[in-house]
Amino acid sequence: MDESRHHSHSHHGDHAHAHAANRLVHGGHTHGAIDPSITTSARGIRAIKWSFVGLVITALIQVVVVWISGSVGLLADTIHNFADATTAIPLWVAFVFARRKPNARFTFGYGRVEDLAGVTIVLIIAFSAVVAGYEAVQRFLHPQPVSHLWAVATASIVSFFGNEAVAVLRIRVGRQIESAALVADGYHARVDALTSLAVLIGALGVWLGFPLADPIVGLLISIAIARIVWQSGKVVFTRLLDGVEPHLVDEIRHTAGHTPGVAKVTDVRARWSGHRLRAELDVAVAAELSVAEGHAIAKEVGHRLSHQFPYLSSVIVHVDPAGEAGEEFHHVHEHTHDGLPLHSH
Repeated sequence: MDESRHHSHSHHGDHAHAHAANRLVHGGHTHGAIDPSITTSARGIRAIKWSFVGLVITALIQVVVVWISGSVGLLADTIHNFADATTAIPLWVAFVFARRKPNARFTFGYGRVEDLAGVTIVLIIAFSAVVAGYEAVQRFLHPQPVSHLWAVATASIVSFFGNEAVAVLRIRVGRQIESAALVADGYHARVDALTSLAVLIGALGVWLGFPLADPIVGLLISIAIARIVWQSGKVVFTRLLDGVEPHLVDEIRHTAGHTPGVAKVTDVRARWSGHRLRAELDVAVAAELSVAEGHAIAKEVGHRLSHQFPYLSSVIVHVDPAGEAGEEFHHVHEHTHDGLPLHSH
């Protein structure tokens, strides 16, 4: 079933326009029988599932060691590992929603749930930074001995490998399906792995006769977590506000501009909805072409873009005659008609 749509109208004399919205079917062949959003969401769910299991096991091992050792550095790392495991829950919910089809109320689908999950993740990470920092400061004010240093060192090494395995999985899958939330969570796990090594250094410091090494490490971990909050927050909130990487706009413009029949590309707009990209652009073609010919060029632009950007869920191409290309030619000045108040379109 070809989902491409065509619409034409005229104003300002013979100024004709053609629109084509290209989705999964272009030029008579399909881009897979299954909706890409379903397959990518399924991959995201698998990555979340396995990383959740790995982090929970790692954190439970650490809980036992914290209980017998009293290490505040390891406590901070344990708190953060539990927080990291918890971030899998909103992501899981988001990917489940992403598999739902658009409906009469949510005509663009449920991709925004993933962006909201990203915000939740940032808030969870921020909370873990506050808790870990508080515990480290309390240990400065009320020092306590750290015992079973060998167990603390072992737990930190286990945490390092557990978090690094989770980081590799989340970052790889997140990049493949273009999920900013999943990639941010992956880098979060990678920093967790490095902070686990900091716990090891703290244990060595205590063993060498410097008891403050443990709370110092706990405080450094809190600072590292706060840095993650800042970096991940910028990415997540940029997408939530419809921000997009400038190079994507340039690539869309370049691909459309090199499509046969396109004389000029004027306006390009793109935004993320979860891990799927939506784009709209205006292209100029020769004024003497028919509406059907302009529509065919618009379909070819969408066809090429869908090949260039596998994560592109929809593209709307607006076709203008070469002499009147750009949004400025679509504005209607203030006027009145049919007894209505002064207005514009």
